[in-house]
Amino acid sequence: MTKPMAKVKAAVQTIAPSWSAASLALLPPEVRNDYLTSLNEAETNWLIDHWPFWARPDQLAPEGPWTTWLVLGGRGAGKTRAGAEWIRGLVDEGRAGRIALVGETLGDVREVMIEGPSGLCALARDNRPRYEASRKRLLWPNGAVAQGFSAGEPESLRGPQFDAAWADEVAKWRYAESAWDMLQFGLRLGDNPRQVVTTTPRPVPIVKRLLGDPTTVTTRASTYANRAHLADAFFRSVITRYEGTRLGRQELDAELIEDNPDALWSRATIDATRVRTAPELVRIVVAVDPPATSGPNADECGIVVAGIDAGGRGYVLDDRSMGGLTPLTWASRAAKAYRDYNADRIVAESNQGGEMVSTIMRQVMPNAALKLVRATRGKWLRAEPVAALYERGQVSHVGALARLEDQMCDFVPGAAKSPDRLDALVWALTDLMLGKEAGAPKLRRL
Repeated sequence: MTKPMAKVKAAVQTIAPSWSAASLALLPPEVRNDYLTSLNEAETNWLIDHWPFWARPDQLAPEGPWTTWLVLGGRGAGKTRAGAEWIRGLVDEGRAGRIALVGETLGDVREVMIEGPSGLCALARDNRPRYEASRKRLLWPNGAVAQGFSAGEPESLRGPQFDAAWADEVAKWRYAESAWDMLQFGLRLGDNPRQVVTTTPRPVPIVKRLLGDPTTVTTRASTYANRAHLADAFFRSVITRYEGTRLGRQELDAELIEDNPDALWSRATIDATRVRTAPELVRIVVAVDPPATSGPNADECGIVVAGIDAGGRGYVLDDRSMGGLTPLTWASRAAKAYRDYNADRIVAESNQGGEMVSTIMRQVMPNAALKLVRATRGKWLRAEPVAALYERGQVSHVGALARLEDQMCDFVPGAAKSPDRLDALVWALTDLMLGKEAGAPKLRRL
């Protein structure tokens, strides 16, 4: 720290011993204003850019020996900023030269970790990195290099080596255990290779594994901790959707919530039959549970892809559900899943919208086989026979489908939030395994 900057820190500590923006803000206005106006331009610029001054304690890496810093945060809690600032600090101080950036997909790496509002490019100042999209890497003027990887392709991590890593949203990684293990094999450069993990907590094996590792240190933050930096519309939307629910404790308060004992599914049941890849399948369907409304605040449109093999075993292949979609957008998304998986048919619930569902689907994919289904029983009654298939070990998930599995393990009768992903799953497996047409019109390989 230069002498002028040491003066800034010393002056702040005189009036705010914890030396943070939060403590400075709590001082009497006249004291705070006197201090701020006493700074020259260089001191002001340094203070503006000095992350430890602005960060909350949970956003700063703990002291002491550790290998993994696990940042558990609610939605919008500032965990991405914490991860990016930690990497930026290592690079600016010359303590890291080869870095791994691992996200759920390569798109997430680029759009969140690199180019997002709290990503590495947005935070850079003098030592500004340059992104090479063709090689999926970030280059800093001082020679540091960060390589992007998709957790959905664990083998891509085989071979490269690093002295630091940032893993984002590991609780959502489809092949979490494999991707994590490959990353650990590559974290072998330098005297003290370390990594930061930023994620919303879920009671999945990788998160439990990290929490039980003695070389892991953990910090937590709720959505409310970052309230001052969240848009009112976002905050209202999140609170409306999750506050007061078990899932809200996970998504907002960053608690690790175990399965609801009254739910039809448990993670142990799903984990017991989980597979990495599906075998040859004789039928594949895309099931759609359309929302009643459209727009930014609309419920999710459930879109789940599932198949069945020649022996009658079901496989849940993909979850492409998404919220805030217009009818044309969710229909196009379902049609893309139909094409991507060479599916036999689309199964769509018609309770919400009736013939409109058929009209929209025909508009985006006129030649697709379409079956409209109508719910005549409650969600719980429709779900029970499908849950029984899981209990008998007749259904496997291909990789992890985090948000779908959250709904499955939290759904109980009378739930206020409609489980749209779960509804789509039920329609898909009912058509494949419980309907009259459960059979084998054609054989294909994924």
